[in-house]
Amino acid sequence: MAPLRIGYWPRRLLRNAGIVGLALVVYVVVVNVTSYSSQVLFRLSMATGYTSVVLIGWALLIGPWRVMRGRSAPVSTDLRRDVGIWGGLFGLAHVATGLFVHLGDPLKYFFFRDETRRAPVRYDLFGFANWTGLAATLLLLLLLVISNDISLRRLGSRRWKAWQRWTYWAGALIVAHGLAYQWIEKGNGGWVYLFVPVVLIVAGLQLDGRRRFLARRAQLSDAQTGD
Repeated sequence: MAPLRIGYWPRRLLRNAGIVGLALVVYVVVVNVTSYSSQVLFRLSMATGYTSVVLIGWALLIGPWRVMRGRSAPVSTDLRRDVGIWGGLFGLAHVATGLFVHLGDPLKYFFFRDETRRAPVRYDLFGFANWTGLAATLLLLLLLVISNDISLRRLGSRRWKAWQRWTYWAGALIVAHGLAYQWIEKGNGGWVYLFVPVVLIVAGLQLDGRRRFLARRAQLSDAQTGD
């Protein structure tokens, strides 16, 4: 009997169901671990934020993992795109909840609402944390808009890939945003011990994947020159 083959869209729907299932596990765990706080928005902000970090970190690890296994690194894969989309959506949910955790007025996250100050823009560490978070949010929005086959066809693979590389800048801004808040909140109840290892693992494997990719390309170039 021939093995049952699942069509493209059912297979992709199942994959997305698995991604969402994992995301909800992380979300529920963080909500429960932060039960020490009576502030619901704080718990939701933490849960959506760390779920986004896990998913975006996963998306950034897919390419290096393929290279480590000796496989090709295509312009786009459905798994990396789907994981990144859900990571971006949870990131936007984090912004929507986080803007109301510390202050009632969202503008106070970015501007001093004190008429005695000459420069209204927040330039303290709290402002830095929020401006980097805003920049990361704008990049996530851009990446979400172009994370589809229509954009890939219209932009072309080379230009689309160039835009997608802004994911690395978004990741760097998320790290800066997260570390700034960790410093402000004095480790945030130990969450720094989760955040920093995730960042180091992703950065380390990204660098290793890049090294392997360049070495493989150099070998191919040498082989072609030898011919």
